[in-house]
Amino acid sequence: MQGTIFDFKRFAVHDGPGIRTTVFLKGCPLRCLWCHNPESWKPEPESAEREIRLDDRLYREKEIIGRKVTVNDLMKELEKERLVMEESQGGVTFSGGEPLMQPRFLLEMLKACQENAFHTAVDTSGFALQEDLLRIMPFTSLFLFDLKMMDMRKHEQFTGADNQLILDNFRWLMQQGKPVRVRIPVVAGYTATRDNLTATLEFLTPYAENLEQVDLLPYHRIGMHKYDKLGICCEMPGESGKPDSQEMDEIYSLFNSNGHKVTIGG
Repeated sequence: MQGTIFDFKRFAVHDGPGIRTTVFLKGCPLRCLWCHNPESWKPEPESAEREIRLDDRLYREKEIIGRKVTVNDLMKELEKERLVMEESQGGVTFSGGEPLMQPRFLLEMLKACQENAFHTAVDTSGFALQEDLLRIMPFTSLFLFDLKMMDMRKHEQFTGADNQLILDNFRWLMQQGKPVRVRIPVVAGYTATRDNLTATLEFLTPYAENLEQVDLLPYHRIGMHKYDKLGICCEMPGESGKPDSQEMDEIYSLFNSNGHKVTIGG
């Protein structure tokens, strides 16, 4: 079986416990305004143009983003990282994009990882079929579940889809007794407003004792250059969207004082 990935990151320390290898699957149903991985949106490999500067001259070169891989291909690469992952009590994280846009490939990868004794994590937006979540559940050690905005209209405005399916899936997932970490992108003026943070806390209150932790992910513009490379109009918030250290500390305290184990950066 083949799937399509756009990145394979070794020594990842913000995608679950320990040192991990993160496999980024292509395809995403959302278009978050602050997305720093626009190369994840399309499900298939795509052509892009990168700039190379030599001797003060600028050259443009075509490249293909994304590649087809088999389960065996990836397992061979993951096996090379076994010692680091085991020594650090880490494992393999499947991210994206939205990994559940390739549900059959994701399922086969998770099965293979379990058979080879790798801890597995799935980083999901929650915008997926519940039946697909159910299929991967027995082979997933940890879910990393993104929560962005609680207001349905604002969620649709800034991500391209409403959040009803996401919230329904979160409630259902929490009933299944699987380990879950919530991940919140902290974007000043968007997700980091007082109204949204208060609503998020209210939504999470029934699950505070059962959640593993809440990861606060400060917004950055590191991926801004990718939009130009892909020929996509970049609408990412400016520097004003980046929360300062005081704001992050206040949000940390807000969640911590409401009974959540909290980390900044995952």
